[in-house]
Amino acid sequence: MKLKPFSCHTGLVMPLDIPNVDTDLIIPKQYLKSTKKVGFGPYLFDELRYLDSAEYGDDCTKRKLNPQFILNRKEYKSSSILLARENFGCGSSREHAPWAITDYGFKVLIAPSFADIFFSNSVKNGLLPIVLNAELVERLFIVTTENFPFQLSVDLPSQLISNSDINFRLQFEIPKEVKDYLIAGMDEISTTLQYKEDIKNYERQRLKEKPWIAENPEEILK
Repeated sequence: MKLKPFSCHTGLVMPLDIPNVDTDLIIPKQYLKSTKKVGFGPYLFDELRYLDSAEYGDDCTKRKLNPQFILNRKEYKSSSILLARENFGCGSSREHAPWAITDYGFKVLIAPSFADIFFSNSVKNGLLPIVLNAELVERLFIVTTENFPFQLSVDLPSQLISNSDINFRLQFEIPKEVKDYLIAGMDEISTTLQYKEDIKNYERQRLKEKPWIAENPEEILK
């Protein structure tokens, strides 16, 4: 699957002031009944977002909203940058969690730490997870609430987060392979397919040397 290349993004920041948000809180198990990667946005943060329960396929527009949850506040409905606390995405390895986050419309996640598998799954689905130390995240929580509506511009090639209104600029670190992966808009399959001819040549050479390892070597040698 070819993902949309990530370069720069400017969006409204939504501060989710809850530590240890696990993947079941991001999207509960009853919604893990499809692998289409789309349609999960209405179930994002389901337990926090609604006052009633539902099943996969239910019309969430008819459900009772929790007015206390930040995502239900109309001023945050267009948020595309999620500011979170430590250990975001812990718990099970369900890939539906980043599917729900991206389907809702978030492009960037900022937190002091992410669960390793969640971090990997996010990148595979075109989400940019940015790790900042706890002091910087705390500072962002403060400026986000004091300067609402607060937007951030995220420049991945330059590894820069900024807001010109309050003269805020911050460099962030990210593994080179993650950065290159997102900028290229590649998933694991499309990355591998870049080397399709090399793989095919290797298979041909190996079968010429050891034809007994395949049931129909002539098919691969074509």
